[in-house]
Amino acid sequence: MALQISEKARALAQRAEEDLKEQFTFVDSIAQANAEKVLDAFQTHRVSESYFAGTTGYGYDDLGRDKLDEIYAHIFRTEDALVRIQFVNGTHAIACALFGTLKPGEDLLYAVGVPYDTIQSALGLTGNAPGSLKSYGIGCRITEVTPEGRPDLSAIAREVADPKVKAVMIQRSRGYATRPSLSVAEIGAICDAIHAVRQDVSILVDNCYGEFVETMEPTEVGADLVVGSLIKNPGGGLAPTGGYIAGRHDLVEGAAMRLTVPGIGKECGSTLGNNRSLYQGLFLAPHVTAQAVKTALFAARMMELCGYHTDPLSTQRRHDIIQMIHFGQPEPLKKFCRGIQMGAPVDSYVTPEPWDMPGYDTPVIMAAGAFIQGASIELSCDAPMREPYTAYLQGGLTYESGKLGILLAVDALLGQD
Repeated sequence: MALQISEKARALAQRAEEDLKEQFTFVDSIAQANAEKVLDAFQTHRVSESYFAGTTGYGYDDLGRDKLDEIYAHIFRTEDALVRIQFVNGTHAIACALFGTLKPGEDLLYAVGVPYDTIQSALGLTGNAPGSLKSYGIGCRITEVTPEGRPDLSAIAREVADPKVKAVMIQRSRGYATRPSLSVAEIGAICDAIHAVRQDVSILVDNCYGEFVETMEPTEVGADLVVGSLIKNPGGGLAPTGGYIAGRHDLVEGAAMRLTVPGIGKECGSTLGNNRSLYQGLFLAPHVTAQAVKTALFAARMMELCGYHTDPLSTQRRHDIIQMIHFGQPEPLKKFCRGIQMGAPVDSYVTPEPWDMPGYDTPVIMAAGAFIQGASIELSCDAPMREPYTAYLQGGLTYESGKLGILLAVDALLGQD
C-alpha cells in the first residue's frame, strides 16, 4: 500500500526539486571530496578486518579502538583523537573537553552567545549544580553576537585580553538560538582574532551537526579541539552511541582523563563489539551527511512554497544539517512534527506531544522515529514550546526517505488525513 500523499504536496515537491538542482549538485561535490578524505585515512592507516573485533572489561590493547583514534586525527588534521562509545552524548563529550582544559580559578569564554540548553546545565549557568564547571570554581563569560547574529570579533578580542580567560568555546550550530550557524571560514576568523591578542588560549569548537557539511573542519583553520557526537554526522547512522574529541594531544589527553580517571586516560574503555559499526558509519558519513543536507534544503523550499519563513533559506549554502522553520503559533508547529513522525520507519504510529525533557527549561516536542534512539542524523524534528514556535529539523539517512517525511509533514500541516 502506497503512502497517502496528496497530489498538491507531490506537485509542490516537483517544483521544489526543480528549484534545487544547482544546490544538490554542489552538495554532491562536497560529499565526493569528503569521501576521498575518509578513504585516504582508511587506506593510509591500513584498516583491516581484525580491527573490528571488540574487547570487554578494561579494554586494554583494543587495536581497533586505538586505530580509529588515529583515523579521526587524520581526517580532522590533528595530533590526537579520542573516539569512545562511553560518551553518552555530545554534551558529555564537550564537558569532558572543558574539564580537561580548564582548572579552578580559570575562565571560559563562550564566544557566540548563550550556549545550547543542555550545555548551560553543564556549565552551571542554570544553577550551581554539583559537578558543573561553576561548582568547581571555573568561570564562564559569554560574548553576545552582533545584531545581525554574527560573531562579535572585537568583543571576543577584548575578553581574551584578560589573562584569566584560558579557553574559548565556539558553538558551530545555532542550537535553539536564531543566529545563523557558523561556516568554517567564520570559525577561522574567530581563531585569528583570538590569536592576534594571545597565543596561549585554547580554542574549542562544538562541532555537532557540522561534520562533513563542508570540505574543511575547524581544526584546519586554527581551532585546538573539536568535539561531537557519533549519533550525528560522523556516525553515518550506524554508530549506536558515543562521541569524539580531536585536536591537540595535551587537550585530548586531558579530556580522556576526565572521561576515565587520571593515570588511565585513553588506555581503558572496552568497545563491546561496536568497532565495525563505528568504522563503517564513519566511512558512510560523507554520503549520509549529504543526504541530510539535501533533506534540509528540500524542507526549506517546500515550506517556502507553503508560505512559511525558513532559516537558512533554500538558496543559501549550508554549514550544518539543521533547518529552522518559523511557525509563529503552537498548533501548526505540532501538526508539522506529527507529520514528520508519520514519515519515520520506527514508531510512525506514535503522536508526539510536548514534554519536560531533562536539561531543558521549557517543554519540548520531538518527532523522532529512529533506529538509534536520539540519533539526529536520522530524520527528526524538535522544538521548544515557546515563541516564536520554531521547529528545528535535521537528518535523513537517505534523501528519498527524508523527502517522504517532509511530504507527510506538509500534508499534516495542510490538514490532510
